[in-house]
Amino acid sequence: MIRIAIANQKGGVGKTTSAINIATAMAASGWKTLLIDLDPQGNASTGLGIGAALRDMSSYDVLVDGAPVADCIVPTSIPGLDVLPATVDLSGAEVELVMRDKRTSLLDAALAGHNGHDVCFIDCPPSLGLLTLNALSAADTLLVPLQCEFFALEGLSQLLQTVEQVQQRFNADLGIIGVVLTMFDRRNRLTDQVADDVRECLGGLVFESVIPRNVRLSEAPSHGLPALVYDHACAGSKAYMALARELIGRLPPQKREAA
Repeated sequence: MIRIAIANQKGGVGKTTSAINIATAMAASGWKTLLIDLDPQGNASTGLGIGAALRDMSSYDVLVDGAPVADCIVPTSIPGLDVLPATVDLSGAEVELVMRDKRTSLLDAALAGHNGHDVCFIDCPPSLGLLTLNALSAADTLLVPLQCEFFALEGLSQLLQTVEQVQQRFNADLGIIGVVLTMFDRRNRLTDQVADDVRECLGGLVFESVIPRNVRLSEAPSHGLPALVYDHACAGSKAYMALARELIGRLPPQKREAA
């Protein structure tokens, strides 16, 4: 199982929307997909129709109590897509884990024996705390959603520094599979300028597919559905399908063949 963390310490960049829709697109492409919700807000779980009543076991139980991942997974209405949901209890996990040995590798240890999926996406909270460090320590690679706005590069620089520290201390094999530009608005010249600056800075690391500002992407979570199901023909859904194809093309050949 290849593990992909989706992280950006800045909030409101489309991180959870990207996690939900990329995971859905991968499942639709025939990949047995797991989405791990590591955000105490639980938005990825809600956005896939997993209400509070269905979250008897969660990522909190995996990290804090050592519950097996398989016991906490909830199937979604999307064929081939399962969720390890999050609850508000996760907000206290960082305090509870701070004195624990190997506290940054708890998720990695939990996933070590799990072979029920081809690919796993980890939706991280908008911070660089212990939960995100667990995700980066467990991940094979990192996908970074980056909003097309003025402060984007400044935040990206901080995240890349964190990745370098994780590589040095916890996970030497952590890579970055790509940066995806989100909330792209062609009517705004600043958006084009930011996109050009990011591509000039990071080159081929930036995905060609960009995610536009799209009202259907915003509406879908309130219905407990990915945008790809809520309105598969909208511009946002088409962009995420294109992004998923690009992402699959960047995965190691042996992983693509195995799936």
